[in-house]
Amino acid sequence: MSRRPIVIANWKMNKLPSEVSQYIQYVAPKLADYPNVDAVLAGQDVLLNTMVMAAKDTPIEIGAENMYWQDKGAYTGETSPQALADLGISKVIIGHSERRNYFRETDEMVNLKTLAALRNNVSPIIAIDEAVQLTSLNDHAHWIVNQVVESLKGVTEQEMNRILLAYEPTAAIGSGQAMTPLDAQKSLRIIRQTVADMFNQKIADHVRILYGGSVKPANAYDLLKQPDIDGVLVGDAALDATTFLELVSLADQAKRN
Repeated sequence: MSRRPIVIANWKMNKLPSEVSQYIQYVAPKLADYPNVDAVLAGQDVLLNTMVMAAKDTPIEIGAENMYWQDKGAYTGETSPQALADLGISKVIIGHSERRNYFRETDEMVNLKTLAALRNNVSPIIAIDEAVQLTSLNDHAHWIVNQVVESLKGVTEQEMNRILLAYEPTAAIGSGQAMTPLDAQKSLRIIRQTVADMFNQKIADHVRILYGGSVKPANAYDLLKQPDIDGVLVGDAALDATTFLELVSLADQAKRN
């Protein structure tokens, strides 16, 4: 099954509005060399309007890093999925391990956000993490399966066409040390099999699953050569526009060769 590769930059709480346009203006024209790779930039809320305007009429998609599960209301400081859709945001990261660990987001909250994004026509990028305290392969597999099942509760087969899943082991994020490609592949295979068990094999074959956690040019190609790794979710390395383009190029090479 051929799935379109994707590279997603998660800028986290970095970049200023004054820096956004220069980054996008540098990246956008060069993406013409990689028409078979999707390129997504996800930024903090204060940047999104500037990002959308700068990326207009370019191949770059703009994503948000988080959102609330209610469309509107008295939720001071939260971000409405309805507002994201109105702004032109195409994707939103949900359940990133930093959200789970620092802000105590639960699987139930991730599920509520997933359903809210879908009903507002924003594609969820659902992050599946891995607890650092897991000690056995059975615990590891159970943890992953449980997060996938809980995150996708209430999602229809048709809606699965708009969902992306991203596996990001907590220990690898920000550590500079990614999982080995084979270990990452094993974890993504568990995720894909779980989707098959929940829905059917056809949906599992089509859903795109990403790896995230200390991705950089030195390891991206070997990760992306794995059969179940369809893309990468990149943090620090994607803050530099040149490096982001290099990762797009490596995704293109890995899936063509």
